[in-house]
Amino acid sequence: MQLLRFGLLLLVNFAMMQLIIVSAQNTHWLPATATWYGSPEGDGSDGGACGYGSLVDVKPLRARVGAVSPVLFKNGEGCGACYKVKCLDKSICSRRAVTIIVTDECPGGYCSGGRTHFDLSGAAFGRMAIAGEHGLLRNRGELSVLYRRTPCQYPGKQVAFHVNEGSTNYWLSLLVEFEDGDGDVGSMHIRQASSSEWVAMRHVWGASWCIDGGPLRGPFSVKITTLSTARSLSARDVIPSNWSPKATYTSRLNF
Repeated sequence: MQLLRFGLLLLVNFAMMQLIIVSAQNTHWLPATATWYGSPEGDGSDGGACGYGSLVDVKPLRARVGAVSPVLFKNGEGCGACYKVKCLDKSICSRRAVTIIVTDECPGGYCSGGRTHFDLSGAAFGRMAIAGEHGLLRNRGELSVLYRRTPCQYPGKQVAFHVNEGSTNYWLSLLVEFEDGDGDVGSMHIRQASSSEWVAMRHVWGASWCIDGGPLRGPFSVKITTLSTARSLSARDVIPSNWSPKATYTSRLNF
């Protein structure tokens, strides 16, 4: 019994250390580089590798989207994470940091070779400048910047699940939207109608996860666990039995 208690104590201490490490990473500014793409005052990506589609063109994501290098994209598990980014040249940069949401990946060029890089919308990039110098800042091209994680905030929104096109009763693919806090997803589980078993979903691409087999029977409950801090949220019967591909179903919960 004492060995068991000792083992549990070690596990608790280890978990607390991991949370402390994550917290430290989230509050310290780290060096990176940044560029911009699209039109100078544009909103950035049309869609993007995360799979958010037209969601990136409307508020609250509009003009806050960003593509990141593979070290932050994390094969898609970094999708949805939020960062603050600010530039360093005091002659042209304001003290204000812009908040961006990871919606895309930039795999080559400035983003290659293990670099930490942000490719921002023209609008977001320009917001780092002092008043009246947005165009001049964009003319600089690549900038040295500082960045840090920041909690995602979607006021008035609850976690939603978009059923991806092509889903059937034998292959169901979901994408998470409007996740407060960590923003990212480390794992997803699903529970079918009249079942007590949570079944692990498989990461497919970007921010999409799937389950196959079947026939699958709704309504479905969905549990998401964040990548950064392993916090979990369970939305009971969030996807109805008469679900449709390309439809989005909103829960009553958020982190």
